[in-house]
Amino acid sequence: MDEILFLVLIFLLSAVLTLLFKFIFARLGGNLYTKIRNGTPRAVGLAPFLVLLLFFPPPGNYLIAIIGVFAFLDDLIGRKKVKSIPFEVGQLSRGIGMILVMVVGYSYFGPASILIALMIQPLNIADMQPGTACSTIIIMTSILTVLIYLTTGNPYFLVLIVLAACLGYAPLDYLGKIMMGEVGNHSFAVALGIIYTLLGMEVTNFYNWGTPGVFLIVLVLLVVTSVLIAFLRRDNLTYFLEDELRIENPYFGDLLMDVLTGGGLGDLTRKLALKKRSIKIESEWEKRLGLRRLLYNPYAVSE
Repeated sequence: MDEILFLVLIFLLSAVLTLLFKFIFARLGGNLYTKIRNGTPRAVGLAPFLVLLLFFPPPGNYLIAIIGVFAFLDDLIGRKKVKSIPFEVGQLSRGIGMILVMVVGYSYFGPASILIALMIQPLNIADMQPGTACSTIIIMTSILTVLIYLTTGNPYFLVLIVLAACLGYAPLDYLGKIMMGEVGNHSFAVALGIIYTLLGMEVTNFYNWGTPGVFLIVLVLLVVTSVLIAFLRRDNLTYFLEDELRIENPYFGDLLMDVLTGGGLGDLTRKLALKKRSIKIESEWEKRLGLRRLLYNPYAVSE
């Protein structure tokens, strides 16, 4: 009963803070308010971030704090550029946060901390469509809760904390009245990554698979999460790839590659790796694997 009341408290606190930040950010304006959908407060994901920071136990909340602070800086700064660096200031802030998550997390979670940080990419892509990031979090935490309960007889409480925080925030996101912002989707991404890692540790301890086993389990769950996001966003992603990137008749592999490597950080990586080169994919099986999206270089096309 105490645990249920605890989860209800998390739900209510997340819901109340969501309403509060929606009201505040709408009046503050600036980068915390966008004209999309006739005016939408951004970075309202600050609400579940604070809830996770309060109730997610250490060392997990250390990593959530790190990424949340740097992600919120990105939300505040917006798409500003500095001539001396080839990327946006916000991207730099996020990049520093991700590196710190890997470095600090390594002490607690080993090599899996790399994957914890990389969970940010698919959740960031999910958050580009109202409700998709919330659906991803709710579906994955619900599946994990059921599987763990069926195999152990006990609910995994950390999963329920993340689920309760998301459910408190989600209604207005589904309605398109608010946006998570980087602070929200990055925090949930790291929280999910930590849960995947802890689950991986429990499984590998039972089967004695060691550190490589943990890394593999987290990698599989990261890919499963990305596949789910690609499925949930399939219509929008198909339109984006066809209309914006001119990738004709994209396969599901292209959608998955967009989830895994799309967005500003992915394009920056392609720019650094490919410079102005354009690689044409002709093979049918390479197209099905999504290599057209993976190797798409917008900087080469713009020449």
